[in-house]
Amino acid sequence: MSRIYDCSDNSELLTGMRLARQAVAKGQLVVIPTDTVYGVGANAFSPEAVQLLLEAKGRGRQSPPPVLMPSAATMDGLAQNIPDEVRALAAVFWPGGLTIVLEAQPSLAWDLGDTNGTVAVRVPAHPVALELLAETGPLAVSSANLTGQPAATTAAGAHDQLGARVEVYLDGGEATAGQASTIVDATSLSRGEGGIRILRDGVISAAQLREVIGDTLEPATEAVG
Repeated sequence: MSRIYDCSDNSELLTGMRLARQAVAKGQLVVIPTDTVYGVGANAFSPEAVQLLLEAKGRGRQSPPPVLMPSAATMDGLAQNIPDEVRALAAVFWPGGLTIVLEAQPSLAWDLGDTNGTVAVRVPAHPVALELLAETGPLAVSSANLTGQPAATTAAGAHDQLGARVEVYLDGGEATAGQASTIVDATSLSRGEGGIRILRDGVISAAQLREVIGDTLEPATEAVG
């Protein structure tokens, strides 16, 4: 039976983290707090677990989940042809609310869905999420909600939507941002075909991005909300 573990209580934190690690290892789903909204996560290297995640949300393979990492150092193991501008963004905004789409390492044995050879990566700014990621490695994580419904900003809100589809819920308090991460696509830049463009507006503004990478960020008219 699914249970919510209060991570502000040290005893529940220890128990919840242990059970969350076990759940990930078994290919089950966990809900974790992040700095933006709550996420539902699965072992990124288990196609069955990723498929379970998509089914829990009511999504198809055409909507592959991003991958959360414990640190920016993990990026080179998951992506290739990483531009200097991406490293500059990572240095400023990670951990934080920026998701970056890159060319995936072709040698990785995983199946996140219909990615067309790309992977969306982020380092979240939440101690509970980072602690779990440090122990499990990268997780495929999507917002903890049913497709078409608002993203959950509390563990209880995530439980209301996902219920028993998730094995363990880690409650790290209310997600104060209450808004999803900004998603940018850097694959055109890495292929020498263009700049970096915004795919989804979020907690990091275009102006903030432009302060770091200047005109490498394509005009705001290219953005999709």
